[in-house]
Amino acid sequence: MWRIWLIFDPRRVLVALGVFLLVLALLIHFILLGTDRFNWLDGKRAAAAVSYDTSLVMLT
Repeated sequence: MWRIWLIFDPRRVLVALGVFLLVLALLIHFILLGTDRFNWLDGKRAAAAVSYDTSLVMLT
């Protein structure tokens, strides 16, 4: 394992990992903000506008 760090510079690897994780986290959060169900910034107003059609539910 220690030979890997002789090939790669640890500082560059950690910076690249941090940047990758930051971009991934921002991407996930913006995708969630784009949905009606998981948009926490609009609050209950947008959640109340979402209606569910329960007439299609079959009772067995």
